[in-house]
Amino acid sequence: MAYQGEAGVSVKIIAPQTDPAYRPCVGIALFNREGLVFVGRRFVSAGPEHVDSTYAWQMPQGGVDPGEDVLGAARRELFEETNISSVTLLAESPDWLAYDLPGNVAGRAWRGRYRGQTQKWFAFRFEGEDDEIDIASPAGHKPEFDEWRWERLRNTPELIIPFKRDVYEEVVRLFAPFAAD
Repeated sequence: MAYQGEAGVSVKIIAPQTDPAYRPCVGIALFNREGLVFVGRRFVSAGPEHVDSTYAWQMPQGGVDPGEDVLGAARRELFEETNISSVTLLAESPDWLAYDLPGNVAGRAWRGRYRGQTQKWFAFRFEGEDDEIDIASPAGHKPEFDEWRWERLRNTPELIIPFKRDVYEEVVRLFAPFAAD
């Protein structure tokens, strides 16, 4: 099902239990005290769905493990990718936001099991200091980012790979109240 947002953004709304062709994931918009969001630049080798070095920047995201609570998954993924645990929940997207992988990527990503991802998005306020952020050895996991920065939320759709752009535009709309102008 497609949803036409207030700003004319068209994003797919797909709950994971209704379409198993979409991998259930979480996305995290992490806001600092100034209202900027964390973005990380993905390693080229970070995964088969990251196919364009021009659009390597994204907000943290990751899969939901079987039986895992989505809020717990968001906190886990944030910690695994950034080492950040000092956060306060601000909001949760009301729907699951989905995107399709391009055909040439879908067969390689996740062994061809999924045609795309459906994501439940969370906004968190970062309560810690920047030295808490460790993308080089985050929580003992393999690093996914080689660089990070604080960015205006409204700029994130232009940083993300184009097939994820509609989801990011909806995230901007949903979480704009927490963002810097």
